[in-house]
Amino acid sequence: MVLSKYLAATQGQPAAKTPMEVEIDASVPSLNQHGKLKALRKISDVGKITYRVLGFQGDNTIKSQVIGRYLQAEQQGQDDKSLQVSPANYKFKFKGKKLDDAGNERYVFQLSPRKKLVGLFKGELWLDAHTYLPVVEKGRLVKNPSVFFRKVDFERDFAMRNGSAVPARMSSTIKTRLVGQVNLTVNYSEVASNSTDDDDLAESALQYTPNFL
Repeated sequence: MVLSKYLAATQGQPAAKTPMEVEIDASVPSLNQHGKLKALRKISDVGKITYRVLGFQGDNTIKSQVIGRYLQAEQQGQDDKSLQVSPANYKFKFKGKKLDDAGNERYVFQLSPRKKLVGLFKGELWLDAHTYLPVVEKGRLVKNPSVFFRKVDFERDFAMRNGSAVPARMSSTIKTRLVGQVNLTVNYSEVASNSTDDDDLAESALQYTPNFL
């Protein structure tokens, strides 16, 4: 029953097209390198994710090789239905009800991917007990996006906006073979729709070359 209501809620929710400000904080402790990027994130009428970079502080290697990789991966996986959290891609096991840190009731499912694909993960899905929309996804990727990655753990939090579950925060810890641990945190905040110029939004203002990590 809970799973059926989750599928109905996510399939029927309106597209979240309001622009959001994104702050991405990344670091490689072993190299003593850190960077923080701010950007505007927008989803077009056809579901395409675009960014406009507002500013960056830190090491350029972090900008191009860590943050750039993350943004490109998000754009590449946006329309891939094989990565959706659905029964077509995952086995769902109901674990019961839990209370989050704020005392809100959540339904918790254990997820096991049906295939070993980049972007799928083994972990948990937490649903709001009233709307049946996702509030937390967390776990470990079952296939690393790079041969230089050893483990990728993440937790993604959602917020409710106008009947939709929209990104609120994502944190990830990546264990690599060359530079040790990489930490990545993404925070999202909603901005007024008239504060951006659609013509100025580019697919990505970041360029990178795949020779790091």
